[in-house]
Amino acid sequence: MTEEEAAQTADEEQAEQDAEEDVLGPEGTGLVARVAVADESLAADVEERLVAAESERRELEAEVDDLRTRLKRKQADFQNYKKRAKKRQERLEKRATEDLVQRLIDVRDNLRRAVEEEHENVESLREGVELTLKELDRVFEDENVTEIRPDPGEEVDPQRHEVMLRVESDHPEDTIAEVYQPGYEMAEKVLQSAQVTVSDGNGDEDDEE
Repeated sequence: MTEEEAAQTADEEQAEQDAEEDVLGPEGTGLVARVAVADESLAADVEERLVAAESERRELEAEVDDLRTRLKRKQADFQNYKKRAKKRQERLEKRATEDLVQRLIDVRDNLRRAVEEEHENVESLREGVELTLKELDRVFEDENVTEIRPDPGEEVDPQRHEVMLRVESDHPEDTIAEVYQPGYEMAEKVLQSAQVTVSDGNGDEDDEE
């Protein structure tokens, strides 16, 4: 090997050594060492994030469990409230019914006495019945019950009037001729329709002739 070749070989070996030192570095400070340190740092950061995510997951699960428990408690409270409200309403309705029945019993007793007692004349009996009827009307008034008694000539209301017959009348055709039996309504709810007769309008024609 010539001196020139030997020098070239020496240069190549030195270049390889320099490259190796650049990768490894003196005392482990080269590229490989830096990569290893970076990997360790990244692994530590990932581990830290995983721990934080797990902690957050557990907190969220605990919060969800708490919300579910509170929701079930609220639902139970609401159901209990509905039951109490229903019982209270039933008591009020029962009490109202008892009060009404008690007042009607008083009316019945008055009617019974009017029938059973001896009266000197029919007029005396009539006065007793009229007083009892007034008492019954007061009961109806207190319960917001009103009479349905349309005037002759009014238009027929199918919701409040029940047509019994079509009769000859001076009133316009298809209007009420006469109230056969009054009806009753309570707080705008029809309890019993008024029974009426309806004019056929022929009475008007007779008058015109």
